Amino acid sequence: MPVSRLPSLVSVAILVILVVVLVTTGDDEQTTSEARITRVVDGDTVEASIDGRTEDVRYIGVDTPESVKPDTPVQCYALPASHFNERLVEGKTVRLEYDAERRDVYGRLLAYVYLGDRFVNAELVRRGFARTLTIPPNTRFADRFARLERDASDDERGLWGRC
Repeated sequence: MPVSRLPSLVSVAILVILVVVLVTTGDDEQTTSEARITRVVDGDTVEASIDGRTEDVRYIGVDTPESVKPDTPVQCYALPASHFNERLVEGKTVRLEYDAERRDVYGRLLAYVYLGDRFVNAELVRRGFARTLTIPPNTRFADRFARLERDASDDERGLWGRC
């Protein structure tokens, strides 16, 4: 083979490698998904249908009192938090946005949840249904959630006024 053909073969090989990498990692690199909420598990976890698959989705950055955790009694303000989440998102189509880590140790998708322009994670904290829960590296909205929690606590909204 003539030496002059080597650069074009190298270029083709690089192009093929890039295409393979893009095709095999395309879904993992997606930063948002559309999902239909099929069931609210509790105040910060839902089941969602995404591209025909059912996924457990855990809201990033927030933690509501426990209502369904095995061997744990229902905690103060857990039921209002769960009912609010249910009224807000169940049966609705939402947008899920992902952060640095896509899944937690239990295999649940980790997401910021949007119903139209409404930021569900932030709404839970703002209204006092949730506390902040910052777990690096998923910290994009940690400062915002901390401010919302401070305001809810200062105003004794939700769990801050009852628990």
